Amino acid sequence: MILPLLSIGVIGGVFAGLFGVGGGLVMVPLLLAFTRLDQRQASATSLLAIVPTAITSAAQYGFRGEIDVGAAALLAIGALAGAPLGTLLLRRISLVWLKWLFIAGLALTALRIVVEVPQRDGAVDYGAVAVVGLVGLGLLMGVVAGLLGVGGGIVAVAALIAIFGMGDLAAKGTSLLAMIPGAIAGTIANRRAGLVVVRDGLIVGLAAAASSFLGVLAAFWLPPAISAWLFAGLLVVAIVQMALRPTARPES
Repeated sequence: MILPLLSIGVIGGVFAGLFGVGGGLVMVPLLLAFTRLDQRQASATSLLAIVPTAITSAAQYGFRGEIDVGAAALLAIGALAGAPLGTLLLRRISLVWLKWLFIAGLALTALRIVVEVPQRDGAVDYGAVAVVGLVGLGLLMGVVAGLLGVGGGIVAVAALIAIFGMGDLAAKGTSLLAMIPGAIAGTIANRRAGLVVVRDGLIVGLAAAASSFLGVLAAFWLPPAISAWLFAGLLVVAIVQMALRPTARPES
């Protein structure tokens, strides 16, 4: 089983470095297809793998000066608060309604990204509204993770570019840094619940951390317009995955 796990990690790491996401969008379906893990185990094991992947990828963006540490901190604060809120809301609102609302938001974001190509040197114009907005975005990341089981990176990168005017590279680096605390906290909780297959997660994570260098190099090499189209394509993949995924009913 080691070769499939290494292959999954390599693919997930390239996606993480290239798009500034954790890689779970790719790793979870592959773990389900090529291992004996069930849905919960695959998600929890992928989250463990995201920790070294995000750390390595974020370090590479940071060394190149493409991380807004202040924005990442605000996002992380919101995400840490949003994750338990998402778990609470899981029993109180219609997941079907929320899922399709989120899909609509991703679709609009993808459209805006390809219509208005992000600037490579864009930056957040800080003020009270921006600070509150970044914390709110982090909160949304956490809530979405708790409700739908998807990583927050794809939400953060898209919003940082389309709403806050951040350059595409800085948005990716900032997203990677911001997701680390939440991935660690979530992994600890999943480990206590007995959902994490530690060996598999470490194999996938170490392979992903190594291959993330290729993804980061590609991110810096690609022109902003091509990068925007590729990221919009990733959003479309996420939309299709979420649309086809059955929505679990909360337990009464």
